[in-house]
Parts: sequence; C-alpha cells; structure tokens
Amino acid sequence: MHFTLFGFSLELLNVMMYGKCRSVKHPNNSRANSGPYPICKGCLLCSKDNGCLSCQQKLFFFLQREGMRQYGECLHSCPSGYYGLRAPEMNRCARCKIENCEMCFSKDFCTKCKAGSYLHKGRCFEDCPEGFVPLEDNMECVDGCEVGQWSNWGTCIKNNKTCGYKWGLETRTRQIVKKPAKDTIPCPTVAESRRCKMAKRHCPGEKSQRTKGKGGNNRKKKKKNRSKAHKQHSVLQATESTDQ
Repeated sequence: MHFTLFGFSLELLNVMMYGKCRSVKHPNNSRANSGPYPICKGCLLCSKDNGCLSCQQKLFFFLQREGMRQYGECLHSCPSGYYGLRAPEMNRCARCKIENCEMCFSKDFCTKCKAGSYLHKGRCFEDCPEGFVPLEDNMECVDGCEVGQWSNWGTCIKNNKTCGYKWGLETRTRQIVKKPAKDTIPCPTVAESRRCKMAKRHCPGEKSQRTKGKGGNNRKKKKKNRSKAHKQHSVLQATESTDQ
C-alpha cells in the first residue's frame, strides 16, 4: 500500500513538473522558450538548480559547464565545437573530436575549422597537404596544379648552336598532370634553365678555315717582305753604281 502511494506521488510530481517546464511555440533561434524558471528552456523535465534533465522533441540536450557548476539546456542547434547527435531516447550535443574544429557534422568529420586552420576532407590543417592549395576566402584546401617529374637536362646551346661558344644554356621541363580546380590557382614552373659549358669550344671545320686564312695571311706577309727586300737591294745597287 505504501509503495503504491509512493509511486503515485512520484508520477504526479513528474506530471506537475512537465506542466511547469512545458513551452509554447519555439522561435527560430538557438534556444527554446522559457519555462517557469529562466534556466528551464524547452525542457520536458527540469529543476531550478540543475536546469533541463530532458528535452522536448527535436531539441538537443546540452550540458553547460560554468566552473564547478553544470546544468542542462535544450537547444535548437548545438554550439561551436559540438554536433547534434540524434537518438531514440533523447537528442544531445556531442563534442567534436577533431583538433581545431569549430563546427562538425559528426565526431570525426569537421565542416568548419577555427581561425588559422584549413579544412580538408573533414580535418583541420595548419598547411594544406601536398598537391592541394589553400583558398583564403573560405579557408579550405582544394586541388592544386599537379605536375610530373623533371626531365633530364637538355643539350647546352647558345644561339641555336651547340659549339662555337664557351658558355651556353641547358633546359629541362615537366608536364602538367592535373589542372587546378580554379583558374586563379597558379601552376608551378614547368621549365627552367641553367648556365652550362659547351662541350666543343670550336665548331667542326672552323679550325681548318682559320688555319687556311692564317696561312694565306702569312704568305701575303712573306711576299710583301720579299718585295720590300728586293726594292732595298735595288736602291743599294743604284747607290753603289753612282759612287763608282
């Protein structure tokens, strides 16, 4: 008899508290309407000291902590760093398990990172992974311009010639494997050159022509010297004849 009366009293207490904490239409904001206490907002069961113990349908239970004190709240959407976890018994706000995550879809998939971090495939990074570039407007990592391996250095040339000079330039290239997601994202350089030393200082045939030219000049010089010597000899002979 006593147990029956105690059970009836407890049920009556729950009904009374439900009536006190019941709210009317919910406005379109993060918090539901208040019950008889300021701490009771959209809850089915609440207390003056501990706040909401259970929430109305579609609302999320959030355990708020202030120093050593904690109390329950019922929210339309979970605060920063939490996501809404729906369950048959009661919807609740669960903490994001991703470092530097501000908003998440689930415990291991972030949808917005904190300031200074870039979002990439549900994670937050200080720098984008290799092959991806940051977009500063929404702080996300997107596909960058992917290039292949460098080719071997080409032939050392200058003025389209591979000889005839001491120094030239050699070039190597690489191909664009994947274009970037946006045209505003630049690609890395695909060609570069460096100074090189020619393998042959003189071109084939150039040396013989120089030698031929040099030999011709020598012959002309010798001929000129012989002519000069002949004139000097003739003058000397004329002088000797006059003296006699």
